[in-house]
Amino acid sequence: MNSFGATTRPLVEIDNLSKRYGDFEAVSQFSLKVGSGELFALLGPNGAGKTTTIRMLMGILQPSTGSACIGGLDCFGDRVEVMRLVGYLPDEPVFYDYLRGGEIIRFIGEMHGFSKGEIARRTDGLLQRLDLADATNEFAVNYSKGMKKKLALICAMLHDPALLILDEPTNGLDPFATRTLHEIMREKVASGCTVFFSTHLLDQAEKLCSRLAIIHRGRLAAVGSLGDLRANLPPQSTLEEVFFALTGGSESPTPD
Repeated sequence: MNSFGATTRPLVEIDNLSKRYGDFEAVSQFSLKVGSGELFALLGPNGAGKTTTIRMLMGILQPSTGSACIGGLDCFGDRVEVMRLVGYLPDEPVFYDYLRGGEIIRFIGEMHGFSKGEIARRTDGLLQRLDLADATNEFAVNYSKGMKKKLALICAMLHDPALLILDEPTNGLDPFATRTLHEIMREKVASGCTVFFSTHLLDQAEKLCSRLAIIHRGRLAAVGSLGDLRANLPPQSTLEEVFFALTGGSESPTPD
């Protein structure tokens, strides 16, 4: 069971969130609510503002205007408390090169106050499922991108967070690891966790999520279930057709 108690308040609340760099607005007046127990996708083309939004949720970036809250806590002002509720998988995980995989896991576990035995109990099964058990004595500098992604996922889930935020989680993963990741995401939601993930892969969002938001050029284009988003289109429209109808079929030139 996760550490965040049952509540009627949305777990994630984003209100008129904007991030500007000079005259450029990477995210503009973005508002969104995600409830506990949802498998929610933030969908958009490369450069749409997905990663910027996630970095504001993680307190890495301070919003120019608006607010972002998780569990009623301000994501920037209460970052330390928010981190106890969240497990974060960045698109490009970075580790100290000359720590071994197992040392990195133990360090993260000890930061959460767990004993060596408890860390092993929480991670041994995941290491096996993600085919990383034989690499824990290898230095992180020798890990492939996919291995680093799997190691970061294990670290993100180690403290059994109420919310998993996954930025492009399957980038760098082979089809076997991708299937395992999808299984884990569904299992976490079934156990009461909320999973919020970004992707530009339409088939993944259509297959996995209960609701989704489409972000385009930093603005919210639509939010709801696939059925909701089909409201003004033929009933059997695919997510790809919905996506192109809402975004005009063009890629955003802005950086993410």
